[in-house]
Amino acid sequence: MKAQDPVYFPYEDLIDLPHPVSKIHPPMARMDRAAQFNPFAALTGYEEEIEEAARLTEEKIGLGEDEKRFLDKQLQYLLTQIQRQPLIEVLYFVKDEKKVGGAYMTKKGRLKKIDSYQKHIIFTDGTRIAFADLRQLDSDLLPFSADLDFLE
Repeated sequence: MKAQDPVYFPYEDLIDLPHPVSKIHPPMARMDRAAQFNPFAALTGYEEEIEEAARLTEEKIGLGEDEKRFLDKQLQYLLTQIQRQPLIEVLYFVKDEKKVGGAYMTKKGRLKKIDSYQKHIIFTDGTRIAFADLRQLDSDLLPFSADLDFLE
């Protein structure tokens, strides 16, 4: 057959040959072959950037003078009870590492130490929280409530 022949098929001499199988390389698994045709992600990390931009943060709420005195009184009282390692629960601010603002977190645990020099409370598990980040402090050992009546 020739190229001018109307029924000419190029490479027709290959049609009846068996499929070649390598003697050196094992055949590729179907999953690996399919992975070759996965869509190409031209903007790597774009989705993560969009999610990060959409993530909300909170502003740190400043404490009033009465609230600061109340927290100070609570810390002074807990300092007298430190040998009992009181169970406390604190609400504190954690600054966001990537964006402006942060989030308020709650930590519950046993109080190990109140470091007046570095201005931290330290839990028995090693967690350190700065006085400046404290929003609320609660413990069963505290003899007064957060109604601030004692300040008057």
